[in-house]
Amino acid sequence: MTAIRVFIHGLESTSQGTKGRYFRGRYPEMIIEDYPGNLEARMEKLEADLAGKDKLMLVGSSYGGLMAAIYACRHPEKVRRLILLAPAINLEEFKPYAGQVLTIPVHLYHGRRDDVVPPGKVRAVAEGTFNDLNYRLVEDDHSLHETFPGMPWE
Repeated sequence: MTAIRVFIHGLESTSQGTKGRYFRGRYPEMIIEDYPGNLEARMEKLEADLAGKDKLMLVGSSYGGLMAAIYACRHPEKVRRLILLAPAINLEEFKPYAGQVLTIPVHLYHGRRDDVVPPGKVRAVAEGTFNDLNYRLVEDDHSLHETFPGMPWE
């Protein structure tokens, strides 16, 4: 069975944002939902959306990257791959999970010019948490709009 693809949008975005529309056009079977509210409400909805599913490939953008990382830390047996786009894992909400060593493949892309989520802080947390980390600092900003379309999504 192939992986179940899931996209988790950022704090001020929706499933209809640029990345959500991109994925919906290329991967119609991809789970792309809206996650409103605070982190607890968002995580409850994500847990419900993914209940009973495994072999997941989670793609999380910014705050959605925080959510994807938390989900993977809670359920490492269900996640096959984690793709994090400027993930907000530098926030306090990730501290209970930071340092928990995950062995699943993690691909992390971060824009050098990101003025929303600091790349240096994120990299330090990622290196202490993800054992199989492929970290890429790219010439882009927080949204990764220049880098995103050319990433190897297959």
